[in-house]
Amino acid sequence: MGSWLPLQPPGIVGVVSNPSAAGQEAEGKIYRFWALGPDLFGGLLPYWVTLGLPASRMALLGMLLGLLMASCFTFCLSHQNPEFALTSPEKSRTKEADRKETTAEEELDSEVLEVFHPTHEWQALRPGQAVPAGSHVRLNLQTGAREVKLQEEDKFRSNLKGLKKGRRLDINTNTYTSQDLKSALAKFKEGAEVESSKEDKARQAKVKRLFRPIEELKKDFEELNVIIETDMQIMVRLINKFNSSSSSLEEKIAALFDLEYYVHQMDNAQGLLSFGGLQVVINGLNSTEPLVKEYAAFVLGAAFSSNPKVQVEAIEGGALQKLLVILATEQPLPAKKKVLFALCSLLRHFPYAQQQFLKLGGLQVLRSLVQAKGTEMLAVRVVTLLYDLVTEKQMFAEEEAELTQETSPEKLQQYRQVPLLPGLREQGWCEITAHLLALPEHDAREKVLQTLGALLATCRDRYRQDPQLSRTLVSLKAEYQALAALELQDGEDEGYFRELLGSINSLLKELR
Repeated sequence: MGSWLPLQPPGIVGVVSNPSAAGQEAEGKIYRFWALGPDLFGGLLPYWVTLGLPASRMALLGMLLGLLMASCFTFCLSHQNPEFALTSPEKSRTKEADRKETTAEEELDSEVLEVFHPTHEWQALRPGQAVPAGSHVRLNLQTGAREVKLQEEDKFRSNLKGLKKGRRLDINTNTYTSQDLKSALAKFKEGAEVESSKEDKARQAKVKRLFRPIEELKKDFEELNVIIETDMQIMVRLINKFNSSSSSLEEKIAALFDLEYYVHQMDNAQGLLSFGGLQVVINGLNSTEPLVKEYAAFVLGAAFSSNPKVQVEAIEGGALQKLLVILATEQPLPAKKKVLFALCSLLRHFPYAQQQFLKLGGLQVLRSLVQAKGTEMLAVRVVTLLYDLVTEKQMFAEEEAELTQETSPEKLQQYRQVPLLPGLREQGWCEITAHLLALPEHDAREKVLQTLGALLATCRDRYRQDPQLSRTLVSLKAEYQALAALELQDGEDEGYFRELLGSINSLLKELR
């Protein structure tokens, strides 16, 4: 029989890529069966000669016999080990090289995608390491290395669970395509309603099972003598109670007090217009009872605030005239405070009301109010109102300068018709505001200084001709320098008194 020989020249070979335990001695070797033909030919030559066969045919027969034995051996090994293959040496070497190259790539990929597991302390990041999502990464300018640590929150800790060293990060790539977004935007513009999914319908059905309709609840509460009212129903009931001649003074005041709570909401305040409730409250300003005037003004001030629709209805209903009459006549101080609050809410951001205010002599009414004795608290509120009106008009004047005549909105046209600054100068508010700087409270001085700065362009010459204003500013400068120094000692670089000192210095510089 032939012997096992290692492969030398090219020929038909069998590759044992993963031999069984019984053939471990032959692991990694390639066996050549082509040599069996010549050996067998040499061993059987004496027998073939006796048969009288030519030498060329005997050689060919030996080679065919070697090929047959190689095929039989391959067939046997393939049944024992499915990974056994019959191939050429070139293909064997190619497969072996591919296997080594794949292994090298896997090792390189494993090294590059090694996941770094950060902690709450800064740690250096080696090149090629992957950082989990949610980690903090910084560049250390001293060492030039990148450093990583966990966020303070624990919401990213779950991302680290299940990750093993050397594995790729599992990133969810289920995102919308640009075509999906365009289609959704087109449907949105067309006003098409997206049909509810099965999950939404199931959720809605679950909610319906958990909660009962309001009508059923009302019936149940009616049986228990409990009445459920909406805000509108409550306001109607309160207005009726206030407007009823059978209600006592205490009941009317209680109704107004409760009504003020509801009209703070814009929708509720506009709801008063639907059943005439606003006009009823405005008519309450004509009451002979100071408390009714006070609380009626309290409700109106809450309803007017940042509610243009209600402001317009109030002007048409005569609210401005009634408020000015109360301020111009002898009334208790609490009533005037609430009326002034309602007036401020009506005038702010409403140029038409400001125009009517000037026509009705509103500046004269406020001047008399400020100059009366015991009204220092009201004086500060009046100065604040004037500051708001002046800065509001200046803001719209700047916007008007940026717009052309064709694009100017109607509101800018209304502000042009409000001669506020000339009216303040003519009514002597330059001097009145300057004299209010002598008030003892720091908050009052701050508001007066703001108003003086806002009126500086209009009242500059009047300020320079007022010696009392200069003396007051110099005295206040010395006072606030000392207070600002104490703030600096306490470590407050930008303190309250330092700001007041800056306003005083700015005014003194402008009046030189």
